[in-house]
Amino acid sequence: MRVLFLGDVVGNIGCESVNIYLPKIIKKNKIDFVIVNGENAGQQGVGITEKICNDLFSIGVDVITTGNHIWDEKEIISFIPKEKRLLRPQNLVENSPGNGFGIFEIKNLNMKVAVINLMGNIFMKKCEDLFQAAKNFIAKYKLKKDVDFIFVDIHGEITSEKMALGHFLDGKVSAIVGTHTHVPTMDFQILNNGTAYQTDIGMCGDYDSVIGMNKHNSIKKFLKDPSAKRHYPAVGEGTVSGLIVECNTKSGLADKVYPVIAGSRLKNFSI
Repeated sequence: MRVLFLGDVVGNIGCESVNIYLPKIIKKNKIDFVIVNGENAGQQGVGITEKICNDLFSIGVDVITTGNHIWDEKEIISFIPKEKRLLRPQNLVENSPGNGFGIFEIKNLNMKVAVINLMGNIFMKKCEDLFQAAKNFIAKYKLKKDVDFIFVDIHGEITSEKMALGHFLDGKVSAIVGTHTHVPTMDFQILNNGTAYQTDIGMCGDYDSVIGMNKHNSIKKFLKDPSAKRHYPAVGEGTVSGLIVECNTKSGLADKVYPVIAGSRLKNFSI
């Protein structure tokens, strides 16, 4: 069973690049289930809209995860309770709209996959304790007992927090991947007890940029240039970045893990 997880989709270019490359990746790699982080997919590079969600679902995305920018497009507050395939971080403050995890049927397979969206506590917006939320989840949902596979999106700023969570969940989930920093790390691996892991799977957008945003404007902001504007997405050619995890249908753990990058920049691993 193969699952594709694509990193943060940034702005119009990110959406366009996913639209171009996702069907090819699914076909070439015989993907069974697709997860995409969409928290930056809005036109201004933050938030997500109902239309963008529906566009992503229409081209093969099964679940959309998010992060700290989930509420930046206000319309999503009324949409997310109705759309179970759109997740917000599980450990947001209590009574936040929508769901932080879901259990989904895998197309063409008589199996279930749980997807949980978590957010880091360090240098991020205020949320409940990350590790307690993870502990509560794995106490309730167990591999090959309650669900066949478990995928975790840890949306966080710092590498040590993500790595610690990876080792904490090793052997208890199929895969844990990091999002938020928009830079793909080279530490994709299978941990000692069988969980696939990568600290950050990167972004889908223009890599001739500062994490997907216009590089010239970003430099101005760092220089405290008064002419700098609010961050806005770069509009060059897009690249998609993510991870493919091959899971063992008997154990629910990972047999193989490898990156997928398609586009004009970075090294192309697969299309």
